[in-house]
Amino acid sequence: MPYAFRMKTPSDRLRSARERAGYETAKDAAVAMGVPVPTYVQHENGSRGYPAPRADRYGRFFRVAPEWLLYGRGEVDDAPTSDSVPVVGLVGAGSVATLFSEGQGPFDEVEPPADSTSHTVGLGIRGASLGPAFDEGIVFYDDVRSPVTEDLHGRLCVVGLDDGRVLVKILRSAGDGTFHLFSNTMDEPMLNQVVDWAARVKDVRPR
Repeated sequence: MPYAFRMKTPSDRLRSARERAGYETAKDAAVAMGVPVPTYVQHENGSRGYPAPRADRYGRFFRVAPEWLLYGRGEVDDAPTSDSVPVVGLVGAGSVATLFSEGQGPFDEVEPPADSTSHTVGLGIRGASLGPAFDEGIVFYDDVRSPVTEDLHGRLCVVGLDDGRVLVKILRSAGDGTFHLFSNTMDEPMLNQVVDWAARVKDVRPR
């Protein structure tokens, strides 16, 4: 095992895995995997430990062995494999997504879409919050962009606003650096919103 990966604590190893995976900040990684930012930051800075189920999820996302994250055992590259995708939150009224916190696990696991990656996560849809066609379905996403890139304009995306809200909306540029957000329902559009990050919805399907 390379010296760079001989870290003393689980938090050290988690930070190393995140950097190795190409995420510049803890916030970037948390957003990409659908984990509440404060929860992940506490796990990485060592102010709060993380349990085995969370290590398994981090391991799958960062492509490292969960045993290495927790105990420093095994090979760094011995990434766990999975034929399922974690559901990291729920989409309710107004297309507002609520991400699960640490105490709300265990998290649901669903069959992945055909083009899923180790970074793919899902959001459960409550009722017809995204329109009747998506009643009680699952929204899948993975490729988080911060800042928002032009290829996401006009697309249905999972969107993170600067005030911490997470929504599922169609993005349209307002031309001044903000965005107008539209729903698939009759909800009024949200105008001139500051978008912190966005990820294109890659698939929506019934449970």
